Amino acid sequence: VQLQASGGGLVQAGDSLRLSCAASGGTFSSYIMGWFRQTPGREREFVGVISRGGGNTFYADSVKGRFTISRDNAKKRVTLQMNSLKPEDTAVYYCAAESQTSSGWPLKYDYDYWGQGTQVTVSS
Repeated sequence: VQLQASGGGLVQAGDSLRLSCAASGGTFSSYIMGWFRQTPGREREFVGVISRGGGNTFYADSVKGRFTISRDNAKKRVTLQMNSLKPEDTAVYYCAAESQTSSGWPLKYDYDYWGQGTQVTVSS
């Protein structure tokens, strides 16, 4: 499957931004979809994940209550709604797909496919 992330940009603290990740190829509904982010010199970090059917989500503590992941399997798209953005949310955001995990959530290194990333910059 190929993943294309979009929607990044420059916003001010407190603003909202919606990222999208469009998939092509493969069976989208068979993939757990995750969002990650990375800043220069740091490891790529987990943001959140959504189950294949969209009924379950899990978030990093740093974004819980502010970010929401949703998916539309018919449109092969996953969305990351980011509210109350903070300067520390500044990063390149990546979507990722994982197909093998049958229980629990996959680890970062379990993901099979990654999008190209989209830059989010939050000014103070």
